[in-house]
Amino acid sequence: MKKYFRYLLFAFVAPVLICNTGNAQTTLLKEAHAHVNTGDTLVLRLQDYIGEIVQWQDSQDGENWADISGATADSLWFEADQSTYFRTSVLAGDCDAFYSDVIFISVTKTFEELLAGETSKTWKLYRIGSSMGVGPNLEHPTAWWFLENDGTRPCAYYHEFTFHRNGDYVFDDKGFMWGEADVFHPDLVGECLEAIPDNMIGPDGEDLSAWLSGMHTFEYNPNTNMITLNGLGAWIGLVRVGTNDIVTVPQTSLSFGIEITQHDGHDLMYVTFVYDWGVWIFNYAFYSDPSLEPDVVEDQDSWGENLPNITPEEIFITFAARDAENMATIDTVASGSTVEFAVDDPTDASAQKVGKFIRTAGIQWQELKFRTTPELYDIQFDNFTVAKVDIYIPANTAFSDGGLQRFFVFGFADMSETQYWWESPVQFEVAGDNVVVGEWHTYMFNLTAVKERDDLDMIFIGIGGGGHEAVGTFYVRNLIFE
Repeated sequence: MKKYFRYLLFAFVAPVLICNTGNAQTTLLKEAHAHVNTGDTLVLRLQDYIGEIVQWQDSQDGENWADISGATADSLWFEADQSTYFRTSVLAGDCDAFYSDVIFISVTKTFEELLAGETSKTWKLYRIGSSMGVGPNLEHPTAWWFLENDGTRPCAYYHEFTFHRNGDYVFDDKGFMWGEADVFHPDLVGECLEAIPDNMIGPDGEDLSAWLSGMHTFEYNPNTNMITLNGLGAWIGLVRVGTNDIVTVPQTSLSFGIEITQHDGHDLMYVTFVYDWGVWIFNYAFYSDPSLEPDVVEDQDSWGENLPNITPEEIFITFAARDAENMATIDTVASGSTVEFAVDDPTDASAQKVGKFIRTAGIQWQELKFRTTPELYDIQFDNFTVAKVDIYIPANTAFSDGGLQRFFVFGFADMSETQYWWESPVQFEVAGDNVVVGEWHTYMFNLTAVKERDDLDMIFIGIGGGGHEAVGTFYVRNLIFE
């Protein structure tokens, strides 16, 4: 890498030497700041000063200063390695030290250095906030689903992804892999598995062992700001996330977008996969100060919580807007499917706004969930006899075996009791010709069976069926209980 030699000149105004004032002399600096690259060789040169003893000083914050050992000449030579403040002190006779004005040398690291350090750099999932997610676009990358360091997948937060300056890429599974749905055999899904070949089996016996710990290579393209991992089984993010879409077996290469930002004591790396139907994003951290790294949460919050009861007078969401006028008691929560509020009615753009319901690609079983807000409660439906919802399914929706189904479900469940809430819901299924296509239709459900339960804390709607990964776009309005 080419290194540049730069000269930055300090120029002192000749002072009037009056020592009994108690004030040190001040000086002026011709060039206030400089921006250089890591590895550049710099020369700071002091000229036109009055005094016998010179001492260069540096500081990381511009307030706390330290003498630079051996730096007592009128020139300071050094190789830039980090952003630093500099000044000089000069002694003349019996006067107090004269200090120059401060110069700040801003050091810009190359992308290769941000990614792989001087020799290598190891990244792990960021343990604060959302560490990964999927959404419709880069503006809303976690709208459909996200993962946090909450005990849901603890093994994923120990995984290490190391980039070396020589182009090597190393994954260390730390002894465990997550059993990803629709990728691993059903008996291995939904838990942290011992990272051994016997556990790396697909639904039909596929060999997934190439995803275990291994050494691969990487290439960075500065023109596209993309990285490509090379080697069978090289991955980052989730094993199921491929270059152009979801995959179910190890691939020989993987390309993705990347951005790195610097922070106090740590750097953050954002990995993005942009598909026709949406985006996946993964947030990784490197800690130069390991004491700042939060612990991994090993255990999820316990299930079986008995929420307090609420008996509301009204429950509704119009989807025309997300405000008090258009919703009462419930709101959407993190779900496999999602809804965008306040979009144009597909049949009449001048009509009241509606909700755009998205069935997320790549997730076999999903629904849009609603719970009470701002606090969680078990809902007592004593004041209602029916629930209604308007649904519009576009006429050009393609239904097929193994794809979208002419089917939707409206249901209720106890989500606080168990993570397997779908095993004991109260739900209503509408299928075949009973699902109206090409026009708005109001579906009404009798709540007699719902009112027999006192533990229901979640309402859900699923459109397009399950057991497949097809994406679907539908519209909803006026979910109302009467």
